[in-house]
Amino acid sequence: MIFIRGLVVAIEALTAVLMLIALALNTANIVGRYVFFRPIASAEEIMLFLLVGTVFLGNAMVAFEGKQLRMDVILHALPPEMRRALDIAADLTMIAVCAILIVLGWPAVQMLVEFDQRSQAAEIPMAIPQALVPIGLGLNAFLVGVRLIASFRAPRPC
Repeated sequence: MIFIRGLVVAIEALTAVLMLIALALNTANIVGRYVFFRPIASAEEIMLFLLVGTVFLGNAMVAFEGKQLRMDVILHALPPEMRRALDIAADLTMIAVCAILIVLGWPAVQMLVEFDQRSQAAEIPMAIPQALVPIGLGLNAFLVGVRLIASFRAPRPC
């Protein structure tokens, strides 16, 4: 479990760094645009890619902690056994959906690599931001699976 905690901390750190880079780039673009009248042409595009990375990598961390958005008003009214069964079903569904999206999305990333598709303004290989989607979903499925397995090992109150 130490490895898993380390992975979660690394994802948190990476998402924080991505957000700080986006913030610095946005600040530099504002100063360039309104002080020097020379905006950074590719700033918005790069910030968009950084945001994609932040969302998909950060989502894995949120799912691991079980803090994703849920419609659970009715869930809290159910008996604990039923709640537990529905929590397990939700986690298994999350893993299945992530796996399906990875299988469907990875060929697009491979095609972008083969064609050397690049972004218009920054000339960034499009495979990099596109790969963050299946990578983030893979981390999401993995960490939810780890949390689910750990929940079976944890002692339950009687």
